[in-house]
Amino acid sequence: MLAPTIHDIYAARARVYRAIRPTPLMRHPLLAEAIGADVLDILVKHENHNPTGAFKVRGGLNLVGSLAADERRGVITATTGNHGQSIALACQLERVPCTIVVPVGNNPEKNAAMRALGAELLEFGKDFDEARERVEQLQQERGLRYVHSANEPLLIAGVGTYALEIFEACPDADVIFVAIGGGSGACGCSIVRSAIGSRAKIVGVQAERADAFTRSWRGPSRVVGEKADTFAEGMATRVTFDLTFEILKRELDDIVTLGEDEIAEGIRLALRTTHNLAEGAGAASLAAAMKRRGELSGKRVVCVMSGGNIDRATLARVLSATAGA
Repeated sequence: MLAPTIHDIYAARARVYRAIRPTPLMRHPLLAEAIGADVLDILVKHENHNPTGAFKVRGGLNLVGSLAADERRGVITATTGNHGQSIALACQLERVPCTIVVPVGNNPEKNAAMRALGAELLEFGKDFDEARERVEQLQQERGLRYVHSANEPLLIAGVGTYALEIFEACPDADVIFVAIGGGSGACGCSIVRSAIGSRAKIVGVQAERADAFTRSWRGPSRVVGEKADTFAEGMATRVTFDLTFEILKRELDDIVTLGEDEIAEGIRLALRTTHNLAEGAGAASLAAAMKRRGELSGKRVVCVMSGGNIDRATLARVLSATAGA
C-alpha cells in the first residue's frame, strides 16, 4: 500500500470539488485575544462548514468517485460518525449501496444523519475498533468493498485537499494543529507541507484517554490501548493504522494530549470566540493552541476545526461544565 503523493492530492480536487467548495480559513479577533497577543496570527480552517459538518467528506468523495465498476455493487465501513457520513454522502451521489457499522451507543445524531443519507446502519461492539472488526467479517460474507477509515490512499488524498487550501491561503504558516483519530487529516497536512517545502510544523492532538497513537509515535513500538474513554469520538481509537502511522511516524513534528476538561473548554472556546459549534475533535486544535500558547510567540498558527457534529446531550454537558466529571 503506497502513501499518496502531492500529485494524488491535486488529482483529488476534481472529484472533491464536484460536491463541495473550499472551506474558509478565518481570523477571529476574540480567539487571538484569548490565545495571547504574542502570537503573530491565528487562523481557523473551518472544515465544520462542509456538507456533512466535517473534513472527512473530502476523502469519501474522492474514494467512492474512484471506484471501479465491480466495486460499485456496494461498500461497507465502520465509523463513529464523520467518516460514515462522508462515505454515505458519496455513495448517495454515486448511487452505490452503503452499509455502515457503528458502536452500540454511538452518537445518535450522527446515526440519524447517516440513515438520512441512505446508508444501512448496523450497531455492534463497545467502541470503534470492535465495530471495525465486525465490518471485516461482514465484508467477506457479503462480498462488499471494505473502506477502511485510515488505510486508504484515496481517502488521505481527498482529505489532503484541505491542506492545499491552507497553504494556498497562508503559505507562511508556522504551526498547524490537527486532531488525530485515524490520522488522515494530519497525513494530508504533512504530505502537502513536505511536498511544497513549507517550514510549517504539523502538530497532532489526541485525547489523554485515547492515546495509543501518541504512545506509539513517541515510543519504540506500536501499542494497543485497553480503551478509548473520551467523549471526543473523532479521536476515540485504541489502535494505530498501518498507512497513516507510517506516514506520521516520519512526518509529524509533535503531539499534544488533552484531558477531557481541556477538550470541553476547547468547545466552549470555539463557541465563545468564533461562534462556531465544534465537536470534541473539532475543538481539540484550539484547545491545543491554548495549552501551547507559551511556545507560539511570533508564530502564524492554523487550527483545523475538523468537525462540528456534537450531539445535544454532550453539548449540554459541556456548556454546563460537567463534561469531564
